[in-house]
Amino acid sequence: MLNTLAVYGYRSLRDIVIPLDRLNLVTGPNGSGKSNLYRALRLLAEIAQGRIIPSLAREGGLQSTLWAGPESISRSMLRGDHPVEGSPRTKPVSLRLGFAGDEFSYAIDLGLPPPPVIAFGHDPEIKRECVWSGQKLRPSTILVDRRGPVVKTREPKAEWAIITHQLPSFDSMMTHCADPRNTPELLMLREEMRAWRFYDHFRTDAAAPARVPQIGTHTPVLSHDGADLAAALQTIREIGDSEALDRAIDDAFPRASVEVTYVDGWFDVQMRQHGLLRPLRAAELSDGTLRYLLWIAALLTPRPPGLLVLNEPETSLHPDLLPALGRLIAVTAERSQVLVVSHAPALIDALQALPECRSITLEKRFGETIIGGEEGPTVGWQWPAR
Repeated sequence: MLNTLAVYGYRSLRDIVIPLDRLNLVTGPNGSGKSNLYRALRLLAEIAQGRIIPSLAREGGLQSTLWAGPESISRSMLRGDHPVEGSPRTKPVSLRLGFAGDEFSYAIDLGLPPPPVIAFGHDPEIKRECVWSGQKLRPSTILVDRRGPVVKTREPKAEWAIITHQLPSFDSMMTHCADPRNTPELLMLREEMRAWRFYDHFRTDAAAPARVPQIGTHTPVLSHDGADLAAALQTIREIGDSEALDRAIDDAFPRASVEVTYVDGWFDVQMRQHGLLRPLRAAELSDGTLRYLLWIAALLTPRPPGLLVLNEPETSLHPDLLPALGRLIAVTAERSQVLVVSHAPALIDALQALPECRSITLEKRFGETIIGGEEGPTVGWQWPAR
């Protein structure tokens, strides 16, 4: 489980450290930085896939994603005695992402290449990467360390062994140095991060993939576009928690039931609702009903991830369905760490009523995202130096 998430220099997240629990709810007004936090988590996941640099490029490059405000905000600026203005830079350009976990922790520091400027002069470079044991960074807890092109690992007798002297600046050690023999901790952490799962705005329009019959295969993990909804529901029926599936449907739609039909390998969803003489196919369901079935398939997965991140799951759902969605999320949190980004009052109330839910309220001050009006990090965190 992740205990701490740290972000430095990414959009409105100038320097934020967030404590996490088993079930986490991120709320705040529009423009407070909720989407930036979600995107920062996705960037962390992209590192394990070897896609961090292309992902930043899709956002406009490192320069476009960096904190756009002054390097530091003085007390006089906060009091309003002086206007917010920049000053000569004292620190190198840096975008940092990191987390502390139960067993292993990780941090990455990205910057720009030194002059002279070449064709790839705006291509971010990975300056430092670290994996350490436990939550607190100390020299004695570092297990795998990368400075520039050099990657080294700690051996059993506390000595260091060089893995490579030539790791390209655009490649993470996650993808090029993870080895079951030399760096097993790095390999374990990479596979855990690759299993993180993100869901953001399922399509439910008339041409949505979930409305069309699909060839069915065993589907323990629902795809991000929901195209394999029918196969995912049938997989839950056969190798997952079929009773939990029925309870989730009845909780949201009393006396309704869902079944999957399959003809010549083509799977389709049918829903029987109280008062109707025939079942409704996926193509006939309302947007809200179809979206709720997609959330059931995603949250009751027979292959739960270590971390499941849901971005505004309330979209297109009637407020009456949100308490049931909150209960479904609570069931999921028994098997996975869950982070929910939401601004729907009904869902927020349902989740905040759960004793295990940690509520994180974001605010914005002088363009900077902060936690609940506090002036600094709420938990201890230390970034590895370059």
